[in-house]
Amino acid sequence: MDDRYRREQSAGYLVNWAARLFTRALERRLAGSSAGSMPVFFALIDGRAQTQKELAHWAAVEQPTMANTLARMERDGLIERTPDPADRRSALVALTPLGQQRAGQALQAAGHTNALGLSPLSPEERETFLEMLRRVIQYLDAEEGR
Repeated sequence: MDDRYRREQSAGYLVNWAARLFTRALERRLAGSSAGSMPVFFALIDGRAQTQKELAHWAAVEQPTMANTLARMERDGLIERTPDPADRRSALVALTPLGQQRAGQALQAAGHTNALGLSPLSPEERETFLEMLRRVIQYLDAEEGR
């Protein structure tokens, strides 16, 4: 079989596989919470409310995906929506006090999971690995926007 078709030689496959393993490890540490809330936690942890559209853009997901995530988070008491004074058609999303607490726990869990996943690498290898991933993401993100 040609090497370019072997999954061990496929960057996309390996990145996806690693992402799934990171997600599983993170969800074990989140004690039943979904890793799907992580982008919202990251975006709102500073206390600044944002629109659903801004959150979807920041998380690089489609609007329906973000709408479903926010609906679950609202149901669970993690976020609240208030009318956007700048645009009456949209709402601003902010973390509730419970959401702030869970966000802090989630960020701790993410830090632990990242440290665990990168632990086989030396400090220099970690930085090289992360820089290479950032470059790939930047290129593919720009390519998608063309």
